Amino acid sequence: MMMQLEFAQKAKEVFSKNENVIGLAVGGSWLSNQIDEFSDLDLIVVTTEKITDDKTLMMQYAKSLGNFLSGFTGEHVGEPRVLICLYDNPLLHVDLKFVTQEEFHVRVETPHILFDRDGQLQRVLDNSEVSFPFPDYQWIEDRFWTWIHYALLKIGRGEYLEAYDFLGFLRMVVFGPLLHIKNEKLPRGVRKAEMDLMPKDFKGLISTVPNYDKASIMISLKNGVELYRQLRTSLYNNAVDINEAAEQKVMDYFEYIEKR
Repeated sequence: MMMQLEFAQKAKEVFSKNENVIGLAVGGSWLSNQIDEFSDLDLIVVTTEKITDDKTLMMQYAKSLGNFLSGFTGEHVGEPRVLICLYDNPLLHVDLKFVTQEEFHVRVETPHILFDRDGQLQRVLDNSEVSFPFPDYQWIEDRFWTWIHYALLKIGRGEYLEAYDFLGFLRMVVFGPLLHIKNEKLPRGVRKAEMDLMPKDFKGLISTVPNYDKASIMISLKNGVELYRQLRTSLYNNAVDINEAAEQKVMDYFEYIEKR
């Protein structure tokens, strides 16, 4: 049995004895039967009383599940209700998301129920819908050309590492999500881009990864601009207001930086 399945079974046994826990569910790669040795485990712990205001209590729940090495809350990914944990024997990454029954209504996927006291979780799933956040195309267009200008400013000054990292930001926020949508996948940044994107699209994404020198960063940034234009044509409808003036001025500045 995979270590993730063994851990989930142990969590089910432990939490079923806790009267404050009304259910346990699992999401992520478990749902698509894609768990492998490199997968983490995404558990959702549903409690009668809210415990996420007390990190010490969250840690107590986590420590009850096995050989706990470390844990911290997920503010950096916008989710303080998640305790990101590392366990030993075997070494395993586990995300424990603590929610109340009411909070369980709001979800980006339909998790698999492992434990359900009196069928309460199933009733929630039966009376709620999945809502995965998709990018707002106008939000991206309103920012994209200013973002390109920012990268050019850093290149012009010689801050190549800043520009290099900024291309990673654009892949995560713009190119990756839009390519996933084009390929009829959920826009999860660049997650599983190697597996989920068509070869041509993946090649386009990789073309935005530079080496550490001005010429390479400029080429990758220009590739990013062309990729965005292609995706914009493919995905956007007429309701998106294209800022042609900003685009033209920034591309004029692009030529200026190229020639310096």
